[in-house]
Amino acid sequence: MNECGASNGWKSCLGRFAPGLPALLDYRRADLSHDLKAGLSVAAVALPVGVAYAQLAGFSPVSGIYASILPLVAYALFGTSRQLIVGPDSATCALIAAALMPLAAGDPSLYLSLSLALTFLMGLFCIGASFLRLGALADFLSKPILVGFLNGVALSIVLGQSGKIFGFTIEKERILPRVVEFIDKLDQTHWPTLLVSIVCLAVLLLSPRYLRRLPAALMAMIVAGMVTAAFGLGDLGVATVGQVSPGLPELHFPTIPLEMLPGLMGDAAGLALVSFSSMMLTARSFAEKNGYEIDADREFSALGAANIASAFSQGFAISGADSRTATADANGGRTQVTGIIAAAALCIVLLFLTAPLAFVPIAALGMVLVFSAYSLVNIATLKVIYRISRTEFMLSILATLGVVAVGAVQAIVIVVILSLLRFVQVISRPDIDQLGEVDGLPGLHSVRRHPGASTTPGLMLFRFNAPIVFFNAPHFRREVLAAVNQADAELKWFVLDMIPVTMVDATGYYTLNDVAETLRGRGIELVLAGRVTEIKRWAQERGFQIDDDKQRTRRFPTLRQAVRAYRLWRDARDKPQVVLTQ
Repeated sequence: MNECGASNGWKSCLGRFAPGLPALLDYRRADLSHDLKAGLSVAAVALPVGVAYAQLAGFSPVSGIYASILPLVAYALFGTSRQLIVGPDSATCALIAAALMPLAAGDPSLYLSLSLALTFLMGLFCIGASFLRLGALADFLSKPILVGFLNGVALSIVLGQSGKIFGFTIEKERILPRVVEFIDKLDQTHWPTLLVSIVCLAVLLLSPRYLRRLPAALMAMIVAGMVTAAFGLGDLGVATVGQVSPGLPELHFPTIPLEMLPGLMGDAAGLALVSFSSMMLTARSFAEKNGYEIDADREFSALGAANIASAFSQGFAISGADSRTATADANGGRTQVTGIIAAAALCIVLLFLTAPLAFVPIAALGMVLVFSAYSLVNIATLKVIYRISRTEFMLSILATLGVVAVGAVQAIVIVVILSLLRFVQVISRPDIDQLGEVDGLPGLHSVRRHPGASTTPGLMLFRFNAPIVFFNAPHFRREVLAAVNQADAELKWFVLDMIPVTMVDATGYYTLNDVAETLRGRGIELVLAGRVTEIKRWAQERGFQIDDDKQRTRRFPTLRQAVRAYRLWRDARDKPQVVLTQ
């Protein structure tokens, strides 16, 4: 029976289209108090952070609030994480600015139009990737590479906001030119602006200690705004946010300039990959903490829906928000109703409470961004990565240098290439072991790691820890022949452990045949251990002969059975023959 026609099937149908909707329909009243507290807390954090990130991305402050309303509702309907909060993200905003500022050439209306188009295209890419089941793409951005990329983005944000904090303009786009320009302009420091920045920093540092229940970013903006208004710092040249348009955003379909479409599509694809990878790290972390699973492909679709909602409501590209997700979880949020409540609270702010935002200094927003960027810097993880693998540590540093050298958007290409090269390197040059027995340890173990391991004369147990496919098949052949060349002349059976060999493509098949013929020419038999049933099925599906009486390659279910069979074969071969004479 069709799932939609079964008992309770209509909810299953809804769940297939919008995974969050059945949970909303079955919402438990017992969760409301927890979600209400968490939602209001998220809104309190999302308000100042959204305004600050809008400044980072080059938009009016209200755009940051717009980008935090409809996307939250869209994710509540289409997402599979119970805790994840979506919204403006520092890395995403930095990428938006880097991609669009050269195209807009200082035209604010064109900049906004391009941003809406970019956000819409990013949403389409995400939904398309979901239909193609490309959720696994997030796994290609390894932890070391993503850490390095975010470290570089953090440096870019800090230098980009440094001028606002000190009261002058930084015009350069790359990190190193920004450093030079910042040093050259230090004598232009606007001291009232710097004083406001210092006050804001003090609040950010002290609030978590003395006002734990209140968001530090919100308190910093309130205090900075009060100081600016009370002392008339605006008249002294301290730049403020200014009048924020009240009311909810008008919904409209974004227009895409056709002449700029190719460039926007490339930027949108890069944004989609980085935003999705970052979001999945957050979503998986909180799903694991709270004991449930998320669907990566559905998450891709949910991110796409949230970005399309942002584009329709005059927002900009968004991703998973670490700080707001942590706020939701810390305040007891149990379901995605937390996000809907946060969106409703932000709507109330837009309708009735926009006037106080006019007094917030730009320097305060810059300091909030710098403080947020500091959380992206992950030196502790770099130290652990260094201890685990020097190679992965260098890849992380290269990702950071890529952002420093060529900018965040271009660095996405570098990051993806590094990830793919790392993947190919791991698969094409896997660990290779010869196995033996170790006294006191059950099973078979690497001779390389256990120098005292004993082997059976005339027998070699060989493990290739990867699939045998086109880009590592030559390496497999070389390693097999190198191991045989170093073995004793009495070698008769070469046993290949098939358990780690999860796949054999056409190149791998011909390579195995070639290795078998080469070994046979030296009087050595290639023997396969493990995956007997899979090998038979594979051969049957492709029309190969699998009759054991005609099969020239011995096969055994396990390495142990291969060892026992070899010893029986050796004993039978070496047993003296009795010749009867008349």
